[in-house]
Amino acid sequence: MDARSPSLPPDQAAALPVPGGWRKPRGEPSLTGMFASVRVAKTGSFWRKLAAFMGPGYLVATGYMDPGNWATSLAGGSKFGYALLAVALISNIMAIILQALCARLGVGSGRDLAQACRDAFPKALAWPLWLLAEIAIAATDLAEIIGTAIGLNLLFGIPLEIGVIVTALDVFLILALQAIGFRWIEAFIVGMLGIISACFAIQIAMADPNWGEVIRGFAPTTQIVANRDMLYLALGILGATVMPHNLYLHSGLVQTRAYGDSVPEKKEAIKLATIDSTIALCLALLINASILILAASTFYKAGKTDVAELEQVHSFLAPLLGSTLAPTLFAIALLCCGLSSTVTATLSGQIVMEGFINIRLAPWLRRLTTRMVAIIPAALVTLWYGEKGTAQLLIFSQVILSLQLPFAIIPLVMFTASKAKMGEFVAPRWLTAAAALIAAVVVTLNVKLLIDFALG
Repeated sequence: MDARSPSLPPDQAAALPVPGGWRKPRGEPSLTGMFASVRVAKTGSFWRKLAAFMGPGYLVATGYMDPGNWATSLAGGSKFGYALLAVALISNIMAIILQALCARLGVGSGRDLAQACRDAFPKALAWPLWLLAEIAIAATDLAEIIGTAIGLNLLFGIPLEIGVIVTALDVFLILALQAIGFRWIEAFIVGMLGIISACFAIQIAMADPNWGEVIRGFAPTTQIVANRDMLYLALGILGATVMPHNLYLHSGLVQTRAYGDSVPEKKEAIKLATIDSTIALCLALLINASILILAASTFYKAGKTDVAELEQVHSFLAPLLGSTLAPTLFAIALLCCGLSSTVTATLSGQIVMEGFINIRLAPWLRRLTTRMVAIIPAALVTLWYGEKGTAQLLIFSQVILSLQLPFAIIPLVMFTASKAKMGEFVAPRWLTAAAALIAAVVVTLNVKLLIDFALG
């Protein structure tokens, strides 16, 4: 069955021969309502074709700068200065490589990562992977709930407890965007990223960091691994940057383009989708680095090395930068970040649930289900600890994401390295080797972190 052809009913599909090295034929395409909905020019300049593919990468990039990432970057910058910029850079390089594999898997096999796991593994393995993916999405949603609630609190004075509940209403935003077309979802995300970028550009200009120290901060040191507290934050940054749900998301989003069925068309689609995600992730690196630089050039420089709460940042920025505009810009960027991240989390949840277990829920029901799972711990923490507990919960959610990473990365590397499964679209050996090294590094760092904490 052709990867771009309409799917058959399950009873007919089961009777077809299984293509390649897959255990099962592919069922319905990823994100059925948006599948191949964006037209791609068959002729014309390279830039015209690239323009048609610009969009999914920015949705993916949003997940690399969600509110959980803010907490880890702010904590890292205030406590260790510019030292963890190296982790942000390395994490971003890892992300670019892994997202390139996601685009290759989605276009080359016609499956998103969740569908690939379902079609390649027995249920005894696929279902635990599905559960782990759902945990990762819940951890992502938890960070977005808290970040959005804090943004509402800082801008409009809405109590955190109420803000957490209000975040459930963003389901209507997502439904409205989905109703008018996928390109509008992409336009909304790009608009939010533009606002976030502008806010941080102004704040960095106000902070006037030492650019020599900033550049040196991008060089990795052994202290990052040797210092347990630094490693914990480094893994938090890693988990917040290379997020598991983004691997499922991108492999589905690339299939929203109507790129054609021939081998040359698919190869071109892989190249263009990779360029799109690489450009978008470079923007994500600039924003993530800006958050850390802002913390290092203000709080670390002033001796405030324990700043991690987003509310603390808001209150400290005005006296440190000498401007009441800075905290307002910070709050606006935080709210935009929470709203945009919410869209990508919903799409990821849809891809994971439909791909692994073929349960198709209405978007509003899927959104409310995942949001309720995340709202409960967020509401309990804000009610019990108030503002003081939110930063620790944000950082902990990002470490959970880091611990989940191997269970998404390893299958992705396996599938894209398989000639039987990918055919002519199999990943080059150098790309597979780089991705395998990334997987090994992530697993090693996670094991070291667990041993460190087990030994006290």
